[in-house]
Amino acid sequence: MPIINRFSDLLPEITAWRHDFHRHPETLYDVHRTAARVAELLGSFGVDEVVTGIGQTGVVGIIHGRTKGSGRVIGLRADMDALPITETTGKPYASTVPGKMHACGHDGHSAMLLGAARYLSETRAFDGTVAVIFQPAEEGGAGGKAMLDDGLMERFGIERIFGLHNLPDLPLGTFAVRPGAFMASADLIEIVVDGVGGHAAWPHTTVDPILVGSTIVNAVQSVVSRSVDPLKAAVVSITQFHAGDTDNVIPQQARLAGTVRTLDPQVRDHVEARLKELVPATAAAYGATATLRYERNYPVVINDTDETAFAAEVAAAIAGPERVGTEAAPMMGAEDFSFMLEARPGAFLFVGNGPGAALHNPGYDFNDEVIPYGCSYWVKLVETALPAQAAA
Repeated sequence: MPIINRFSDLLPEITAWRHDFHRHPETLYDVHRTAARVAELLGSFGVDEVVTGIGQTGVVGIIHGRTKGSGRVIGLRADMDALPITETTGKPYASTVPGKMHACGHDGHSAMLLGAARYLSETRAFDGTVAVIFQPAEEGGAGGKAMLDDGLMERFGIERIFGLHNLPDLPLGTFAVRPGAFMASADLIEIVVDGVGGHAAWPHTTVDPILVGSTIVNAVQSVVSRSVDPLKAAVVSITQFHAGDTDNVIPQQARLAGTVRTLDPQVRDHVEARLKELVPATAAAYGATATLRYERNYPVVINDTDETAFAAEVAAAIAGPERVGTEAAPMMGAEDFSFMLEARPGAFLFVGNGPGAALHNPGYDFNDEVIPYGCSYWVKLVETALPAQAAA
């Protein structure tokens, strides 16, 4: 089945919603305007129930099919939050909020799911219930976990869960997915090195935390290169190093921070354990002390095998089998949809945004031509997962 014709008619309206979200970006949980607009639109579509305040500012719309004999419920998730980036696109609908922009396409994700919700509310050509989920704080705030902690799955009886994200440089309207580990875990590391400060002219009287910190930066790379199976992926990146205030003083302390990414929960455990051994030991070799704070954030996105095959079949019905990659390469980026996949079986897919700036780039913009593909995918997913029952 190709793109649903109805979305050609609805495209200007859905695009207008997307541009409105784009002009008014909000970050983390502070998505009050966006959430209110989402709830308003869902209400105007005639969805059966609109619930706000799930996971602080999340919104859930409940749509019942023409029949509910199966009693089955599936969840469709979109994210709403923007990023703390200054936009450079020059678009007429560019961000009006200084220092914030939709640089990851969450405005498009929300608009596509709203378009699908409108269509499903009009047609109701399925048996069962759909929960359309609009999530805050995907960008570093674990909004998906917050919604789960608020009882998202149990409250609405969700049995299966699906997510969709745009991807620049993937050809427009194509889809990419893989079963199993698809996106990496993302953990925070913070290291504090305490040495002995003193005059820079007499370094022998000090324990230089800058030298120690620099050694730690080099040493932690050995965790990946010499401690992790080379056939498995891991990244340890130190991205911050702060020490000292002037040119003639060796400081007392240095602070470092960075990220750890893995595609395997066991590798994640191993890297954490090795860093906790290596960091203080490296500092001790120089007469300093170092403490490591390891904070686990997003787990690995692990797609259920059966649900991935099902979602790929639906995508192929929209785009054609030749335009659906079912063995896409895993990515070291992270996604908090991983929490939802830990709670329920499901799948996370990418839809092609076409050529353009990368995600999280100040020149990025969601491609409005993607909208009919995304909306059609959501609708066909529902109608295939919850097939309508023949009248008695």
